[in-house]
Amino acid sequence: MSDKVILVVLDGLTYSVAHDCMGYLNALIEADQATLYKMESELPSMSRPLYECILTGISPANSGIVNNDIIRLSHFESIFSLARKAEKTTAAAAYYWVSELYNRAPFVATRDRFTCDTQLAIQYGCFYQADHYPDDHLFVDAEYLRTQYHPDFLLIHPMNIDDTGHKFGLDSSQYRNSARKADIILANYLPTWIEQGYQIIITSDHGMNKDHSHGGILPEERHVPLFVIGDKFSHHAQCHIEQTALCGTICTLLNIDHADKQVCNELLVGGN
Repeated sequence: MSDKVILVVLDGLTYSVAHDCMGYLNALIEADQATLYKMESELPSMSRPLYECILTGISPANSGIVNNDIIRLSHFESIFSLARKAEKTTAAAAYYWVSELYNRAPFVATRDRFTCDTQLAIQYGCFYQADHYPDDHLFVDAEYLRTQYHPDFLLIHPMNIDDTGHKFGLDSSQYRNSARKADIILANYLPTWIEQGYQIIITSDHGMNKDHSHGGILPEERHVPLFVIGDKFSHHAQCHIEQTALCGTICTLLNIDHADKQVCNELLVGGN
């Protein structure tokens, strides 16, 4: 079993579209190499608050990151900071808001676009600023980080699904096709990651609605996919996991101290 974890957050991907449109990931499920769960996002169902939730285990109401306009460093321990304390290597190919939460705020592109600083929580990073930055470029960035720095924890966070949803809405061919494109891109990388023994989580921060938006309590805004791949996962048919438990669960996979973070033990081998 490997202790290395890759977390892919496909921004703005609702559960139903992931379930119906992502053929390669569903092929892995049929081949007993992956399991898909439905997870409910915390509120508000907005990006920056839920990045913080996923990466620290703290809900927006308690973290203080309650909308996308709050620009400051997180006040809580994250997967990145806990991994650094355990002398693990961290990396992220992600939207620049992630850099603002865990490295430096505000983001300065000429300083932070490409990050290589072992003293930061995210030691190695490729951070982008445009929502339409191509997903296939972002995965190349991520694979560069993976192969050059061999991080123990790698976050990959593409934005095109969310960007397309804001332009065309949930019930559009464009939105569904953006998910299909992400599935094709993943098919180019997952076989290598699986062969090399990574524990892989593919999820989303929030979904999308027919108003070309999100932020509220509609099922299509809150229900997101959680695909898990790897030999440390139980792959139980039924498993309830809260978004606030992702941080502690990933720390457990990394074999690092997760302090008081919530863990979904039933998701893991040997769990209840």
